[in-house]
Amino acid sequence: MKILVTGAAGFIGAHVSIELMKRGDTVVGIDNLNDYYDPSLKDARLAWVNSHSGSFTFLKMDVADRAAMEQLFSEQQFDKVIHLAAQAGVRYSLENPHAYVEANLVGFMNILEGCRHHKIQHLVYASSSSVYGANETMPFSVHDNVDHPLSLYAATKKANELMAHTYSHLYRLPTTGLRFFTVYGPWGRPDMALFKFTKAILQNNPIEVYNYGHHRRDFTYIDDIVEGILRTLDHTAAGDTSWSGLAPDPGTSRAPWRVYNIGNQHPVELLDYIAALEEALGKKADKVMLPMQPGDVPDTYANVEALVQDVGYKPNTPVEEGIRRFVAWYRDYYNY
Repeated sequence: MKILVTGAAGFIGAHVSIELMKRGDTVVGIDNLNDYYDPSLKDARLAWVNSHSGSFTFLKMDVADRAAMEQLFSEQQFDKVIHLAAQAGVRYSLENPHAYVEANLVGFMNILEGCRHHKIQHLVYASSSSVYGANETMPFSVHDNVDHPLSLYAATKKANELMAHTYSHLYRLPTTGLRFFTVYGPWGRPDMALFKFTKAILQNNPIEVYNYGHHRRDFTYIDDIVEGILRTLDHTAAGDTSWSGLAPDPGTSRAPWRVYNIGNQHPVELLDYIAALEEALGKKADKVMLPMQPGDVPDTYANVEALVQDVGYKPNTPVEEGIRRFVAWYRDYYNY
């Protein structure tokens, strides 16, 4: 199949593009290569993708550019779309909210319109565990209400799910949203904790540990995320007629619309995560303990029953193993 991957120079997008090529799909990747973090890492990811055999075409393009997106869909005639491009980061959304509106709302609108007008068979897009916001019921289930986001980033991701549902209902466009839970691994993002901690520890600098280390996160290894994306891509969303309509289930719809959690189902306290990193590095961290930051949530924990039931998959990489693989990549990439 011919598949569009947006955010192809990103952490998840690069990994997904390679796996699609491995199985014989034709991949067109787009990315605006912005400077939210070092663009040289994005360039290196693209070089890594291109080092694999298969059909991969990269186009520098911004999903928020309406005219460019209309032309892309008209010229390329995709079968399916994996939409991963977004302005990421909870904390940055406090500093630059307009970036989230442009990338996550305007950009997503352009993707939906492209899919609608060009008869895309299935749109799979990145949502986030952040949508659970103030929800304190653990583990987080797709059947929970998620109407209390704690950051603009989370609000834009919830908005994506609502926008997708509208298009699924009105135009019978099959859409699947994937709520990722703290993704980590080789080629990861420099703004995320594992990357920052590793760099600081190797350079003998202190690390900032928010919420005094008592965060618990459902850390999910990149290979598990990619497997979940591909499996859901191949399992086209269909309407669910099992509920009466009097009290709709937040996780399903009569429209061809679905959302799934992809998480490791094993929350790890941040201090334990740091201990596993120290073990992998063979070096202790100098910790600066700080209170929780605005917009953050204390815990995440994924219920993946819907994913198991519909596509027969659940993540299974232990955190200790995932961290070891990340450290090996980091040392190699940065020559430590």
